[in-house]
Amino acid sequence: MAMNQRVILAGGSGFVGRSLTPLLAAAGYEIVVLSRRPTSPGNGATSLAWDGKTLGHWTKCLEGAAAVVNLTGRSINCRHTPENRRLIIETRVDSVRVLGQAIAQAAQPPIAFVQAAAVGIYGDAGDRWCDEEAPHGHDFVAESCERWEAAFHEVAASQTRKVLLRLGVVLGPDGGFLKVLSKLTRLFLGGQAGNGRQFISWIHQADLGRMFQETIEKPEMAGVFNATSPNPVSNTEFMRELRRTLRRPWSPPVPEFAVRIGSRLLGTEARLALASQRAVPRRFLEQGFRFEFPELSPALEDLLHTSR
Repeated sequence: MAMNQRVILAGGSGFVGRSLTPLLAAAGYEIVVLSRRPTSPGNGATSLAWDGKTLGHWTKCLEGAAAVVNLTGRSINCRHTPENRRLIIETRVDSVRVLGQAIAQAAQPPIAFVQAAAVGIYGDAGDRWCDEEAPHGHDFVAESCERWEAAFHEVAASQTRKVLLRLGVVLGPDGGFLKVLSKLTRLFLGGQAGNGRQFISWIHQADLGRMFQETIEKPEMAGVFNATSPNPVSNTEFMRELRRTLRRPWSPPVPEFAVRIGSRLLGTEARLALASQRAVPRRFLEQGFRFEFPELSPALEDLLHTSR
């Protein structure tokens, strides 16, 4: 990879972007973060202001770029009120469309457009394995994912390779899903949610970072990929491994009604803890991707051993 090739991280100030920036900077890329509230992202990166929906001065940074990576979107970890549902969809769809417009008007368009999406598109799939061709669900999360992906597929970018990554639950030490569950588990509240049979399709942030890097660098990679570990686990197994890693004893299960009450108190949706996606990264495996953390136990050890 030639030094100083530019990668634009739209929405790069969020949880995933904060881990991607140092990884790509270490690989020699010049990083430009597009954010509604620009701050100094570190690692030699530049931050530019954008609103995620209108063209502006930021479009100049796309000229001749190695890739645009779009991570923009209102978190689904909130109460799904009508207003929040509107924001969840609009922030995703609008950002895809305006990036598509910027690519279309570039004299030297980016080589790749890598779009983050989610395995939530499969809905509550029970114990059914979901590869990239699995049927889609019918709940709000699945429908919002469909609209998100549809906007991406509509982008006309004949000179730009397009890749869509359906992310699972990203495990990192400084935010997201793992930070919340680790806090509860340390407080001896680390029991399974509901019947515990719902599957969690997880991915260590280091493997996810390499997935993004490979999609940026490998010209043969295009289309839709599940960005998950090859070994999803049930909620029961996840919580058992988390308790073991944090050296906490068995905790009683949290009944579904209590999950619903707790979710409301925490300002989120119980469905996010109770829905099941058993995704498999078939296309990454076919490409020969080598996971550093294919199994949950070593992944948790790596992420949490310094925080016990």
